[in-house]
Amino acid sequence: MSRTKTHVKKGDTVVVIAGAQKGAQGSIKEVQPSKNRVLIEGVRMIKKAVRPSQQNPNGGFIEKEGPIHISNVKLVSAATKEKPAKKSKA
Repeated sequence: MSRTKTHVKKGDTVVVIAGAQKGAQGSIKEVQPSKNRVLIEGVRMIKKAVRPSQQNPNGGFIEKEGPIHISNVKLVSAATKEKPAKKSKA
């Protein structure tokens, strides 16, 4: 079984470069290399209906992070910890 190499890992700070969440920044909670997806803290929050259980006796809706394709995220520079500057046409 071979491992898929990714350009990011759990705990890295990344910025979303494409899609509806473009420009959002956060740290990676989970990497799913088999599906080429990542979960970013506070980005792409989805609502999920849950049945009543011992942990959640009333059931209802919970908000959790949804996966984003790994090609749509870019590692933020570790030295600056801020978004990279856009290039201007001058």
